[in-house]
Amino acid sequence: MNDTQAKPRPLDGITVVSLEHAIAAPFCTRQLADLGARVIKIERPGAGDFARGYDERVDGLASHFVWTNRSKESVTLDIKQAAANQVVDRLLAKADVLVQNLAPGAAARMGLSFEALHERFPRLIVCDISGYGVGGPYEQKKAYDLLIQSEGGFLSVTGGPGDDQMAKAGCSIADIAAGMYAYTGVLSALMLRDKTGEGSRVDVSMLESLVEWMGYPLYYAYEGAPPPPRAGAAHATIYPYGPFPTGDGGTVMLGLQNEREWLLFCEKVLLQPALAFDERFSSNSLRSAHREELRAIIVASFAELSAEQVIERLDAAPIANAHVNDMAGVWAHPQLKARQRWSQVGSPAGELPALLPPGSNSAFAPRMDPIPALGEHTEQVLAELGYSPDEIQRLQGAR
Repeated sequence: MNDTQAKPRPLDGITVVSLEHAIAAPFCTRQLADLGARVIKIERPGAGDFARGYDERVDGLASHFVWTNRSKESVTLDIKQAAANQVVDRLLAKADVLVQNLAPGAAARMGLSFEALHERFPRLIVCDISGYGVGGPYEQKKAYDLLIQSEGGFLSVTGGPGDDQMAKAGCSIADIAAGMYAYTGVLSALMLRDKTGEGSRVDVSMLESLVEWMGYPLYYAYEGAPPPPRAGAAHATIYPYGPFPTGDGGTVMLGLQNEREWLLFCEKVLLQPALAFDERFSSNSLRSAHREELRAIIVASFAELSAEQVIERLDAAPIANAHVNDMAGVWAHPQLKARQRWSQVGSPAGELPALLPPGSNSAFAPRMDPIPALGEHTEQVLAELGYSPDEIQRLQGAR
């Protein structure tokens, strides 16, 4: 154990109770656990968080679940039983935070709204994550990640130029956005409680979270102006900026930001210094307008080179560039290896690799504890609350 592992973490002593499933809430609470919080995850007996069944890609475990559920305690509880309300009450009496992303209105019907809880537990912070937020005509609509990408305008600016070429993000960005705002919202609520002595409600909408991330295209289309066109992996308004094929069948991503870089690109990468003064390409707007002609010139130049040779020229210029990595390339990324960003966590399937949380702090090491089996901590947690083994069996829905 090194010095930082022995030092206190920011959320040591904080207890979070979660009624969560899928991605948004579990991603929020996993990050709270990274900082030392105890996260007690209440799951349905027999099935649990339905993200446990999305796939079996990680030694039989689901990829989403492995990613978002380390360092938690799994408690199976049949919350449809009246007796379960007493268990939840006992948990919340000792908790600092409740996080939930149940179906719209479900938490309130169970008596778990902030208003219902605040009188009894005035220091409790309640974080509600939903698709569209409370109130408004969309409150009761089902909200999955792809649907929010669509409602939030993300699909309108992502993909190829044709209407049939729109593309969703390859990861759950609406869930991730909501999870991040929930995470920071809980942290700010904890800071506020230190000042006021009272808990508060954090209300996070997936739609609002993603729309916040859409700020650039929204303002670009201000007052009815044309939105940025869909440009695939290229930049919609800056050129050359995007992927270009190379002679060995590879692809290199590059990006020019200004006229100085354009001159260097022509001179040191394309080895065509005169091209910098071609009237068709003498400004970014003209290069963008004539992108097909310029692309043909770049592709012809790169056709004689391997991807690594192109990157060597770009680095020497210097022009910003990147490899176009697949997942295998990311697993083996030399920068992540050099910075020792991979750790190991336990799981029901054994040890698994896990990326250390971004934003490392010199004063402490993040918590990197196992991914729980379904119901693994039920007896321990309920025994802490004073329940007998027979009572625990009944509360789990045993017959």
